[in-house]
Parts: sequence; C-alpha cells; structure tokens
Amino acid sequence: MTLERAVAPAQRAVDILGGDVSESALKGYLEGLPGVDAVGLEQRAAGLGTRSIKTSSKAWALDRIIELIDLTTLEGADTPGKVRSLVAKALVPDASDLTTPRVAAVCVYGDMVPHAVEALGAAHGDPDQGLVSVAAVATAFPSGRASRAVKLADTRDAVAAGADEIDMVIDRGAFLSGRWGQVFDEIVAVKDACRKADGGYAHLKVILETGELNTYDNVRRASVLAILAGGDFIKTSTGKVSPAATLPVTLLMLETVRDWHRWTGEKIGVKPAGGIRTSKDAIKYLVTVAETLGEEWLVPHLFRYGASSLLNDVLLQRQKLTTGRYSGPSYVTID
Repeated sequence: MTLERAVAPAQRAVDILGGDVSESALKGYLEGLPGVDAVGLEQRAAGLGTRSIKTSSKAWALDRIIELIDLTTLEGADTPGKVRSLVAKALVPDASDLTTPRVAAVCVYGDMVPHAVEALGAAHGDPDQGLVSVAAVATAFPSGRASRAVKLADTRDAVAAGADEIDMVIDRGAFLSGRWGQVFDEIVAVKDACRKADGGYAHLKVILETGELNTYDNVRRASVLAILAGGDFIKTSTGKVSPAATLPVTLLMLETVRDWHRWTGEKIGVKPAGGIRTSKDAIKYLVTVAETLGEEWLVPHLFRYGASSLLNDVLLQRQKLTTGRYSGPSYVTID
C-alpha cells in the first residue's frame, strides 16, 4: 500500500482538503496546524480554574452539571442488575428531592445496552428533551487493540441493540507512529457503522486518550483529525489511563472546536472524562466551556462529563444549598 493511497471519504475532509483526501494531503494539513503555546494554554486554564460563581448561580450550575453527565459503569464485573441500578439513579438521582434533573445518558459496555434500554423504557431518548440516552463504548475499548472487523462489529452490535451514542477509541499506536490516514479511515468506518435501521446515525464520540498522546500539539492534531473524519464529539479519555481529563487539555480541545466553528459554522461536542470527581472541579469545566465557546455549548448534544462518582458529590452540594447543612455520603445511593 503506497503513501498516496486513497483515504475513505468523509465530507468534512473533502471540503477542507479541496477533494484531495489522500494520506499525504491529510498529513500536510495536520502538520501545518499552528503549534500550541503550552505556557499560554496552561496559564489560561489556571486562570479559568480560579473563577468563582455567585451563590445565586450555584444552584443553576449544579443542576446543569447533572444534566450534562454521562453516568458510567465500565467494569468487567458489570451485571444486568448493576446496569438497572445505574439507570434507576439516572432517572431519579435524589429520591429525597424529585426536582433533581436527570442525567444526560448512561454509558455502558455494548453487551449491557439491551438492559439499559429496557430499564429506561419510555424515558429512553433525547437528553435535550429531558430523556436519557444510552451510550456504549466500542471498538475494543479501552485499548483499541483489535482488528477493524472486530471494532466495526462491536459498533454495529451496540447500535442494533439500541445505543444512541458510540464512544470509540482511536488507535493511539497508529497515531503516534504517524499513520494518521489509518486512524482517519477507521473513524470514517466506525461512523458508517453507527448507521441505524431508520437511516439516522448514533452520535459518535471519538476518544483520543490524551494521556497517551504526550504533547499538546498531538492533542490538537488528533482533535482535528477526529472532526475531519466525522466525529460528533471529541472526548479526552477512557478513564482507564492516567492522566485522564485535565483542564488545559480540555481547554485546548474546546479552542479547537471554537476554531472549527469559526471556519465552518459547524458545532462539535466535547466530553472530558475521567478524574472529575467533585462539583468544584466540574464547575471549573463549566466556566471554561462558557468562557471559550459560550453558554450555548452547555447543552447535552454539545458537552458532557464522563463520570461515575461526580454525581454523588453534586447531589451532596445540592442538598447543602437546600438544607443549609452538609449530608454524609449515606444520603446518596451507591453507584
């Protein structure tokens, strides 16, 4: 296979690259992106991380965080019963306060999708309409070490079972060795595998695993590559590698999405995942999104938190605002 082999077409890439969607054209475009000012990026992230919000706004912020959470269980010991319990919490996060909003989605392994869909029942649907989506990790998550045929079968099975969203992992080995066309091809193929029986597509979140990409320049290139190939979201991490989500990396991805929107008018979602455990940390991300992209991005189809333990801390903070005192962890259910 030559360097100039044709890369599977994606309309975004065709438009940006002027129809020459070859390996060399893709490589030239990504290598031509401006370098990242690491010092400036980290200083801006640190500044945004110190921003505080007024007490009057905190209740809104806590509710919005809940509405943007992908409540997640991704363990080898997951069972149908555990998934049903997760769904119950997604629908009623705080049984002592039924005004608490629902989360955006539950995120599970592909074989658990039917159990999540069944447990959600009539509440399964678009989180922008107050319903709860089902997200499934696919493509040999978290390593991505499988043949393309296996990855595509993994995706198709999850979509056929009712997944509304697919969280795929890129092949970091291919990316880091400069085989960017291969990574591009695979994202394009997975996006095609997201096609539903009705002709629509499950939303595709492309996990970059930024903790393994080593440099900010690589994060920017991987972000643009994922968008060019058809990703609906770019996602930081699997949550299985340290470091997972960080504020500087997320800010860089948000800036990439901002620039893409300025170039094309198209809105791409961002999902930091892994390591965001407290409402204090989650608010930092909320502020960073609002300052970088505007509050219009603080909706489920454009921003998510990938989290398992975050919800409990947000619920405890929400109870504090309501009652004036802190509750212990026994006042929220175990995920």
